[in-house]
Amino acid sequence: MSDAAQPTIAEVRAAAEAVKAAIDRHLEAVSSHSAADDAAVSTAYEQLATAAIAYDQLLYEVYDEVTPFEVPGDEGPGGYHGPEQPEAISVLIRRDYHVVDPKRLRAQAERLDDSLTPGGGSDGGGVNAAIGVLFGEFEPDEIAARSEEFGLEEADSTLWVAATEPSEPGEWLPEPFEHADPQLLICRFDVSEVYDDEDPDD
Repeated sequence: MSDAAQPTIAEVRAAAEAVKAAIDRHLEAVSSHSAADDAAVSTAYEQLATAAIAYDQLLYEVYDEVTPFEVPGDEGPGGYHGPEQPEAISVLIRRDYHVVDPKRLRAQAERLDDSLTPGGGSDGGGVNAAIGVLFGEFEPDEIAARSEEFGLEEADSTLWVAATEPSEPGEWLPEPFEHADPQLLICRFDVSEVYDDEDPDD
């Protein structure tokens, strides 16, 4: 589980109120607009855009939902700065598991590789070898679907889809995650128990 503080429902509500207040300020600036008030309209616009982005982000983090708002020219620190039509994309996946049943894990691996010492070693090397066998035999999606069968328990996971440049075969393999840039992130999907712990009646 991540140690990062997760936003609360109260913070989402506060962000929603900030959007409402920003809408009122923007409407007031626009309705009383004159040539001398261009700066006031621009300021109100920026404040509304900032409030809408903050609300959208908190809404997604807490409820896994988004707003229909789309702010053109979002240049905030969390905004997308990549090309509108990327030539290539990278899909970055992290899935964490707890090893809850080492014996089951080793038994599954021993069925696939009879060179493994039955029961494995007491120093943990048996578990490491078993993990290598299982992940070498099965696709990551199958491991996720059958994690309990393999003595694993799913923890947090995240999937990033990011814009990138076309690369030559083997070019980035030595350091596959070195160039993961949040500003090139097109979309992401997070799965965590933290999203299931919210009180539905709150």
